[in-house]
Formats: sequence, C-alpha cells, structure tokens
Amino acid sequence: MVTSRPPAEPMPVRVLGGPTALFDHGGLRFLTDPTFDAPGEYPVPGGPPLVKTAPSAAGPAGVGRVDVVLLSHDEHPDNLDHSGRKFLADVPLTLTTPGGARRLGGRARGLADWEPVRLDRPGGGTVTVTGVPAVHGPGERADVEPVLGEVVGFVLTGDGLPTVYVSGDNASLDPVRQVAERFGPVDTAVLFAGAPRVPGLFGGGLLVLDSVRAAEAAGILGARRVVPVHHDSWSHFTEGRDTLIAAFAGAGLSDRLDLGERPGLGERPGLSGRPDL
Repeated sequence: MVTSRPPAEPMPVRVLGGPTALFDHGGLRFLTDPTFDAPGEYPVPGGPPLVKTAPSAAGPAGVGRVDVVLLSHDEHPDNLDHSGRKFLADVPLTLTTPGGARRLGGRARGLADWEPVRLDRPGGGTVTVTGVPAVHGPGERADVEPVLGEVVGFVLTGDGLPTVYVSGDNASLDPVRQVAERFGPVDTAVLFAGAPRVPGLFGGGLLVLDSVRAAEAAGILGARRVVPVHHDSWSHFTEGRDTLIAAFAGAGLSDRLDLGERPGLGERPGLSGRPDL
C-alpha cells in the first residue's frame, strides 16, 4: 500500500463515456479512443456482437478542436467506432499501433514500444509522447495478440508539465511496472478498467484491468491521481463506478481516485467531468 500524499494540481480531464476522454497538455488537446456512435449492437469478427448501452456525453461537434488522438487500437468498435473513424480525418495526428497506422493511413502514425515522438507546443517547447506496452487479455502478449491484436499505451512528458500515463486496453500489471520504472511517479494516470469479459474468449478471462488491479496499478505508478475510463456504456464491461470506489478504498487510495461525472450527469467542477476545458 502506498503512503497517502497530497495530489498534484489536477489537470482537467473530460470523460465522455467508454474509453473516450479529452484533456489539455502543454497547450495541445488530446482525445483518447474516439467512440461517438449511438447505443446498439456492433459486430466483431469471430464472436458475439458488442452491445453499447449508453450514448457518449458529447459527439464530434461537441468535442471542439483536437490536436492529437491517442488511439490504443483500431480493431474493436468499443475503442474506435464508425463516427470515431470519420472524426480522425479532421485531426492533424493520430498516434496508434504500427499495424493500426498502416490500416488507417492518412495522418496516423504508429508507435512501437518505448518509441517517442516530439510535438511542438503552441507557445514553444515540446510535448513528448512515448508509446508503451499493453497486453489486451490474460497471459502473455504472444498469446493474446493473435486473437485481439496489438495495443499501445502512452506516456506524455515535457519540461514543467505533469507526467500523464494513458494505459489503453491493458490487462497486465507487468507493463505498468515497466512504465513506473521509466517514468514514475506519474501525476495523472488515465486507466482503462471495467473488467471486460467476453464469453468463450480466453475462458472468460479479463481483457482489461479490473477494479482491484486498477488500484494496484495506481500504487505501482505512485500515481497522484487516477482517472478511470472504459468502465461504462458497454455490456461486456462487468465492473463500474461502485466497484472502482470500493477497490480504491480497500487499497487506501480513495484520495487518488478522480471519477468525476460525465457531463450532463451531475458535473463536479474541477474533476474529470468538468465541461469547461
């Protein structure tokens, strides 16, 4: 268990539902895994359809300017849907997996593990985005990638800026430990959680972190604040807000957890759901 300490000055993160969140960093606006489609069934190859149960808190028009999309992977509709794909055409840069960049083309750029890209800040200086490992399922990458494809996470750094970790669809604590060794402590961790499971796939094993592992990841990272995403709006996400609250309380990390609220569902100014980015 990590000793409690005061959180760093919060960097506003607007949570839109599912894996989609919007934040400013160094004067640039970043959006994670854009999913804007309406609720309904979305087919996936070789398995049952994924069911979206709630709309996004904002559509493409309501997001405003986006400089960079951080796309953990392009192959599943709960991470990149039809509207999200159209949205990419208007974004100057999409950072994703090497394979995803080849499939998407255009302004998409793939990042291998630990590969950095430096982005110019509007007022001078740079933001460095580094691709980091992720394992989308139980076991080793060699076991899960042939089934679910490759996934990338991201770490954002810059002079005088907070360190931000975006996990992507990752179910393993091993990449989290590697990120902590290279970049910890982390100021803000945007952790994909929700304990998604699909019957018949890897024996119903975890495809992304559950709540207990998300809390453990926060401790490993020394995260001053955790903004969880990817825990609502889809039926295969088996753990939500209440489970996250309980897990972080059990780990003694309640002061690190910033759930916020999705805009329009009871905003709390200054937290993840604040609409005034």
